[in-house]
Amino acid sequence: MSETTEAAAAEIERLTAEIRSHDKLYYENDAPEISDAEYDALMRRLKQLEAEHPSLLRPDSPTQKVSGAPSEGFAKSRHLAPMLSLDNAFGEADFAEFEARIRRFLALPADEKLPFVAEPKIDGLSVNLLYEDGRFVKGATRGDGTVGEDVTANLRSLKDLPDTLPAPFPARIEIRGEVFMDREDFHAFRKAQAKLAEEREARRERGEKLGPAVPVPVNPRNAAAGSLRQLDPTVTATRLLKLFAYAMGEASEVPAETHWQWLEWLRAKGFTVNPLSERISDAPGFQARISAERPGLAYEIDGVVYKLDRLDWQRRLGFVGRAPRWAIAWKFPAERATTTLERIEIQVGRTGALTPRAVMRPVPVGGVTVTHASLHNEDEIRRLDVRPGDRVVIQRAGDVIPQVVEALPPTEGERAPPYDFPGTCPACGSHAVRPPGEVVRRCTGGLVCPAQTVERLKHFVSRRAMDIEGLGEERIALLHEKGWLSSPADIFRLPEREAELRTLEGWGQLSIRNLFRAVEGRRVVPFERFLFALGIRRIGEQNAKLLARHYGDVARWRAAMEAARIVGSEAREELGAIAGIGPAIAQEVVEFIAEPRNNAALDDLLRQVTPEAAQTGGDGPFAGKSVVFTGSLETLSRAEAEAKAEAAGGRIAKSVSRKTDFVVVGADAGSKAAKAAEMGVAVLTEAQFLEMCAK
Repeated sequence: MSETTEAAAAEIERLTAEIRSHDKLYYENDAPEISDAEYDALMRRLKQLEAEHPSLLRPDSPTQKVSGAPSEGFAKSRHLAPMLSLDNAFGEADFAEFEARIRRFLALPADEKLPFVAEPKIDGLSVNLLYEDGRFVKGATRGDGTVGEDVTANLRSLKDLPDTLPAPFPARIEIRGEVFMDREDFHAFRKAQAKLAEEREARRERGEKLGPAVPVPVNPRNAAAGSLRQLDPTVTATRLLKLFAYAMGEASEVPAETHWQWLEWLRAKGFTVNPLSERISDAPGFQARISAERPGLAYEIDGVVYKLDRLDWQRRLGFVGRAPRWAIAWKFPAERATTTLERIEIQVGRTGALTPRAVMRPVPVGGVTVTHASLHNEDEIRRLDVRPGDRVVIQRAGDVIPQVVEALPPTEGERAPPYDFPGTCPACGSHAVRPPGEVVRRCTGGLVCPAQTVERLKHFVSRRAMDIEGLGEERIALLHEKGWLSSPADIFRLPEREAELRTLEGWGQLSIRNLFRAVEGRRVVPFERFLFALGIRRIGEQNAKLLARHYGDVARWRAAMEAARIVGSEAREELGAIAGIGPAIAQEVVEFIAEPRNNAALDDLLRQVTPEAAQTGGDGPFAGKSVVFTGSLETLSRAEAEAKAEAAGGRIAKSVSRKTDFVVVGADAGSKAAKAAEMGVAVLTEAQFLEMCAK
């Protein structure tokens, strides 16, 4: 791997972890620590790196999936059609590339006019509304895009939500919208909550025993999300929430041919549609106008969503990863501020990576108080020549973690000496080494490093991994300090320590019993969840699903990884041919199995846990089959053809091997077609492929 690629891989890993942390705070806790602009900046940087290094694109990347998970306070509700997110644009060049991608996918001429509908992007909470026979029957938050929270009773309190639809209407239809709070209502609500919080603090100081603290929302989105998630619907009814409807999910009958007709249909049925929505031919002009009008709007917006107007084109384009190919959110420019860098601190991740973070004097940027910014790695610190005590310019580009843009020349006095990046781990004192060609310095402590051990255990029990409730960060750290928890298998031996656990402060009989129940409930888990929980570097949820689906069960996977240690072997070629598993990812998985200590820990864990075999294929004519495309297709773009194969249950591979089931050849097919013939792999023409997809 080249130095440039290795540096990109390290930064992608850091960005992914940071974005996931902020996703949890934003979507699940309604308690964001950074602004939307800062978040978008992180996401934009991640997408830029993935575009520059396609082999590093991970299917579980935040750019490929919807964030958030349904809260435990509400029943779960599965959407009939997924509620996905949007890709972002930050200028005319980004939007022009978005249009070019559409033309390439649909094989349209370069001068083909693309009709769009522009809708201001409301900063609120997305909801899904299900109507059956014209009556509102269920409403849910977006959640993880597939399953959200059932907030039907709360949504019924909104004046903008019709309980019934005037005829005619489809027998069943999902309507998507955004719940939000006006600026004026938000400021009044925040003032009232702040007053209640002050009164509560005064009562606490008088010695009164009180219930939970009074939350004071930091922005209108936070207020709307918290209000809609009230367990008591009568509280939601007092919060003056509003609803703009804008999208369609599953429908037994589509009542429009264009998106604009769909918005007109919504208005006719009693929904409120953003009055600033327009059919447009000049996106940059509309963007400039709305940006100028933004300060005077009654509600917060952070950009404009542009959607291709023709629904038939939308259906052909479909989705990629977490987002539709036919829509994009053009965000407003980043905001900047100046503050003082107080110190640089080092954080240690579960893979041993030492990541520097800037601790700054608090500064407001776009309505959010910023105190931290990632400095990426020691090369970035050296490039910026940033030192404690410096005045620095920070930028919230796209709303993710703030970026330090530059260090300003000192106006007086001496600067601090250049920052000396530590050569030892701040958590365990082990040497921190930077291998040749890499930009990340890593702790060599491995199993003896408490930071890595605790971080790995936290990952193992997390909701998207093994999902073991009752083992939060503080409890894991405490049990590790006691010497009772040093490996994942130790979690399943905790019931043997019941008497010792009862001696700990805050560990009551009920909480211990609930923890043991949660532990016992995870002794049988899906293979893909087990694989993700292992914490193998670069193996996120989607990569774990790819591997689980491909190999089926843990025994076959381990045997294949052992065989794949030999570069050039059939097993290594098979691993590398899995679409989404690049050479860097393949190397990480192979090295994990090659490490004796990992194998010993895995054997220990498998004596406690049984991973369930994965389904190796879905429904459709290509179910469970590996498909490779080569050459130029006549009626489909490559992206559209791959999307069709996946929809028919197939797995897209990048190269031909003995595990390949079909090779679809177009004009000017090259070495892949020849290799398929040599190996006796079934070859399909484009027409034969389309005929199979239609079955």
